[in-house]
Amino acid sequence: MSEDRPTLLVGLGNPGQKYAETRHNIGFMLIDRLAQDWGVKLSEDRKFQGEYGEAAVPGIGKIRLLKPTTYMNHSGRSLRAVLDWYKLMPQQVLVIYDDMDLPLGRLRLRQSGSAGTHNGMKSIISHLSSKDFPRLRLGISLPRSQSNDRHDATVSHVLGKFAAAEQPLLKQVLDLAQEATETTLRSGVETAMNRYNARSLEAPAPVA
Repeated sequence: MSEDRPTLLVGLGNPGQKYAETRHNIGFMLIDRLAQDWGVKLSEDRKFQGEYGEAAVPGIGKIRLLKPTTYMNHSGRSLRAVLDWYKLMPQQVLVIYDDMDLPLGRLRLRQSGSAGTHNGMKSIISHLSSKDFPRLRLGISLPRSQSNDRHDATVSHVLGKFAAAEQPLLKQVLDLAQEATETTLRSGVETAMNRYNARSLEAPAPVA
């Protein structure tokens, strides 16, 4: 695998059972799925302030997986520690995280960009002193609540679990995100962008 393709995959989320399976943790969900399928053992690494593992993946090469356990707002500390330890460049990172501005069923790959309103990405950009690193955004849709307090509605939405009706579509999203990630690692970000950014999934029809 050439050096201009990611070798470190970072999923964003919050640690602990309280936040497991919440919308804000969809980055963690994808990393867990990749670790299981690729046979990567994730374990707590204090120097990295996260759960970390690595393995040689057939057809792809050596891959490192990271789930920061700093809580979302300080994700950059964990990522910076891994980059410094292994002497990696920001361009060798793929950050995976949730995006309310995309509906559930859409994903978006980019070579670089701003953090938007995402506090985990704000922390990463601050600690890397760069916006030039690949990222994969997974849509979680906007909150449905019409509350007058937009902040409270947003917090309740991102820290809430996916509804039962969303579970079939969520599984499809993680399947597609895994495909997009593997394409990125094998063929590069631009190829994966062209192949997956226009894809849109819909919830499967209920069985009669």
